[in-house]
Amino acid sequence: MHWEQLLSLRKQGDKNKRLRIEENETRLGFEVDYDRVIFSSAFRSLQDKTQVIPLSKTSFVHTRLTHSLEVSVVGRSLGRIVGKEILKKHPQLQNTHGYQFNDFGAIVAAASLAHDIGNPPFGHSGEKAIGDYFLNGIGKRFKEQLTEKEYQDFVAFEGNANGFKILTESKNGVEGGLRLTFATLGAFMKYPKQSLPHKPTAHVADKKFGVFQSETSFFNEVVTELGLLERGNNGYSRHPLTFLVEAADDICYTIIDFEDGINLGLIEEDIALEYLINLVRDSLKKDIYSRLKTVQDRLAYLRSLAINTLIAEAAAIFIENEEEILKGTFSEALLARSQYKAQIADIIKISVEKVYQSTEVMEKEIAGYAILSTLLDVFTTAFENHQKGRPRHYDKLLLALVDCDPTKSESTYGYLMECCNYISSMTDGNALQIFQKVKGSL
Repeated sequence: MHWEQLLSLRKQGDKNKRLRIEENETRLGFEVDYDRVIFSSAFRSLQDKTQVIPLSKTSFVHTRLTHSLEVSVVGRSLGRIVGKEILKKHPQLQNTHGYQFNDFGAIVAAASLAHDIGNPPFGHSGEKAIGDYFLNGIGKRFKEQLTEKEYQDFVAFEGNANGFKILTESKNGVEGGLRLTFATLGAFMKYPKQSLPHKPTAHVADKKFGVFQSETSFFNEVVTELGLLERGNNGYSRHPLTFLVEAADDICYTIIDFEDGINLGLIEEDIALEYLINLVRDSLKKDIYSRLKTVQDRLAYLRSLAINTLIAEAAAIFIENEEEILKGTFSEALLARSQYKAQIADIIKISVEKVYQSTEVMEKEIAGYAILSTLLDVFTTAFENHQKGRPRHYDKLLLALVDCDPTKSESTYGYLMECCNYISSMTDGNALQIFQKVKGSL
């Protein structure tokens, strides 16, 4: 792969290559991407979507929105650090094409900001609830009406693919969704492949999928423009900057989810501080640390050190392996090669045991399953009845909420995707509220 292609400013519907300056001289093309994501309704809805604990009532806990903002900050730093080194190794990018190290930071920041934009309510449990509805629930009735790939899109419903749909889908006469640059869309795609064939391998890009059948045409246009390499199984090599987006997410959820567990009292403070000290022992300034009197101050200091340590580590691993990454042969997350791999694993293990598998989290995930299964049932039935020309008054009332015309969906796949996209766009609280209404509570 070549950086000249990978840094494409082209946008959906463009016929010609764009210049680095768009709209006005104060905003570089890639910076516009960040602005468009942050002002989108899909991004705003993340303020009431689960990061750690669904429907949490405490301000201590991160939401998907605060998590995404933090990931974008870390991603910007990673992009700028790596961008400086890339420009040194490939001076023509700056001398001939005018790219600056800030461009790399802007791309990674925008893609990081959007990385969870397609997640349904109740986090990864929400994805599983949607998939289970179509695989084992009443949604199995649609299997014979769908192609194998279309059905797989639903039974393995994936927030990453839904995010690509949100960012690129034309609606209400506006072409190309948020109209982001191809470079940012490429960096966003952690799993540049279709749902089938699904053949899990040790390669990090094979873990999940990143595009629904409804978006494959434009997806192919993006990967061609960027020059992503074919890997077989309908998959492509990752855009190199995707590794930085992933690293930013890994850094934040490792450290920040751990911190949330401490603030919620799920992880003992003394144990938590010990684990963080193990990660930053080489950079810990004992004289500064000893002057910090409260646990909160010590935690904040260790968190800052930990994030900075892992940013430097991830950037160094990327630069060291840049040639392999450009060849598409680098096959694991950056932090999988970290010298701090064992310390990271210890922290994640504690978070899994004490936070993700806590009674509060599991109870609310169970409730989320019931909520999403019920909503899927009533809305898919409403779409189905309307498609057959036999809508009940109840169906019409439900479809009035969806803000779409079911008669425009020419296929079962089309109206099911509309339904899943609508439910995925709900916040945790909104999903609960509508669930209560369809169950008859006013």
